Amino acid sequence: MDLRQIEVFCKVVELKSFSRAAEAVLLAQPTVSAHIKALEGELGCRLLDRLGKQAVPTRAGQLLHRYASQILALHGEAQKAIHHFLGKMIGELVIGASTIPGEYLLPGLLGRFKGLYPGIAVTLIIRDTARILTLAQEGQVEIGIVGARQRDEKLRFRRFLKDELILILPPGHRWAARREVALADLREEPFVIREKGSGSRAALQAALAQAGMRLPEMQILTEMGSTEALKQAVRAGLGVAFVSRRAVQEELSRGALVTVPVHGLRVLRDFYIATHAGRTRSPLAEAFLQFVLKGCSD
Repeated sequence: MDLRQIEVFCKVVELKSFSRAAEAVLLAQPTVSAHIKALEGELGCRLLDRLGKQAVPTRAGQLLHRYASQILALHGEAQKAIHHFLGKMIGELVIGASTIPGEYLLPGLLGRFKGLYPGIAVTLIIRDTARILTLAQEGQVEIGIVGARQRDEKLRFRRFLKDELILILPPGHRWAARREVALADLREEPFVIREKGSGSRAALQAALAQAGMRLPEMQILTEMGSTEALKQAVRAGLGVAFVSRRAVQEELSRGALVTVPVHGLRVLRDFYIATHAGRTRSPLAEAFLQFVLKGCSD
């Protein structure tokens, strides 16, 4: 029985799912199943039953989970005590981020943070805003950085950075030479947009509604799961799109894409840091939180 097997077992019990546990511990689902099977083989009893879509501990599994949770807690306390004794900031930090901060903001911040604390291990999980907030609720990420907030008593949100979504076009588009585009013109052009659950999509919907227009009035050609996919679709002439200005600086500077203002429409939003309201952050998470806040205010 090793610590990784115990960690995997506890995560399956807590989340009641092999697939969700696999995502939480960053393993493939067959690997999670293999860990559980090895643990059951060593102990000589069945630990988990599959009831429909849920994984439920047997009586033996309940007994093991009680002691396994204590083992993991003591392991964490021992690590913290040694780190404190050595005066070092080491350990593992799991951060969740939606697409824009995850792909265009955090890599640079994480690189600088890792330079300050070379002994740490950082995992960055990039999903849409809705999924990252779910992971934060479940305690699978200590810090979530997202493009929208929601009402949830389990989470605390801190506004820390502003963002703007802009209309992007391929260079040869008929609107490319215009000084601006009328709001009504948006109904005439095929659009590619982010999927439901995306903070970018929510910001666009809110801005359109404020301007007196609804998203269904636009010609939505397709929905895509990442900003990079939107950019490639626009470059290929599939349609036009609203994306974060942060995501297209390079393409705009070399003329691979162009942007045109829309009269009467500005799509502004905030990025938020989301943390679990009922959990105490680790010293490493607290250090990173302060680092991000300082780095983005300078």
